[in-house]
Amino acid sequence: MRESDKPGAFTDLGCDDWIDRRAPAAVRPYLRLARLDRPIGTWLLLFPCWWSLALAQPGWPDQHWLVLFGLFAVGAVVMRGAGCAVNDILDRDLDAQVERTRMRPIPSGRVTARQAAVFVGALLLAGLAILLQLPPLAVGLGVASLVLVFTYPLMKRITWWPQAFLGLTFNWGALLGWAAVTDSLAMPAVWLYLAGIAWTLGYDTIYAHQDKEDDARIGVKSTALRLGRNSRPWIAGFYGVTVIGLGLAQAAAGLNPLFLVGLLAAAGQLAWQLRSWTPDDPGDCLLRFKSNRWFGWLVLAGIVAGNLPVCPVVPG
Repeated sequence: MRESDKPGAFTDLGCDDWIDRRAPAAVRPYLRLARLDRPIGTWLLLFPCWWSLALAQPGWPDQHWLVLFGLFAVGAVVMRGAGCAVNDILDRDLDAQVERTRMRPIPSGRVTARQAAVFVGALLLAGLAILLQLPPLAVGLGVASLVLVFTYPLMKRITWWPQAFLGLTFNWGALLGWAAVTDSLAMPAVWLYLAGIAWTLGYDTIYAHQDKEDDARIGVKSTALRLGRNSRPWIAGFYGVTVIGLGLAQAAAGLNPLFLVGLLAAAGQLAWQLRSWTPDDPGDCLLRFKSNRWFGWLVLAGIVAGNLPVCPVVPG
């Protein structure tokens, strides 16, 4: 095996993982193009959807709620794959110059840009089939999200804040989930969306610190480069806004106080990220970034608990 094919600091591709062991050779590059070997991005896209679905559906989860959860899970896998493929098509020349990304399917020559475009088309058709199961407003919001999906990859070329555009894109599900349940939009979904954007600004700034040397060399912009050694206090601010926004979403939705237990636990997870983070260690940056899956689960548990009926205390 070549050194550049090994996982770790040199490349973000896996080696001898489930794709290599179980998938036919012809489809392996497409599975990696869709990042199916690295599910953390799917989780980060999915959680705002699930939060919103849970926020909009009071009481105990029912069958309809669970069906929507499943549809959004499949949709997140499909649309994250499409977004990653679009990103790799547009960034193929840049990815070839970055150590971590140069062995991705397109810059390594395993998939051509034209083949990747056909793959994107197939994924978008699958996404449309899922979207059409939802109410009209949700369908319209889903179609509108394509503007963000196709423009986000360009932002690193024109602004120091591409992470903000990623936040707009990755948290669109906060609006979509609410519309899927209610066929409307309301302030709880808006607060949830804004909280998600701040969350993304935090975790993706941590992630961007992996590539800051290569990004500076090739002229790619990021909040990691813009904020530099001041990243930690800025991320603390982003995470603070996240917690406040989630609290405002809870208040607007009228959740019971059990939600606060989940929110406090989630806030503790964010504090742990910042306290233990080593910005100049790419492996540590990736570890803290991936840990946001636990934050997502804690918030979801808080929302579900906050929607459960609480028996009033009757004075004896």
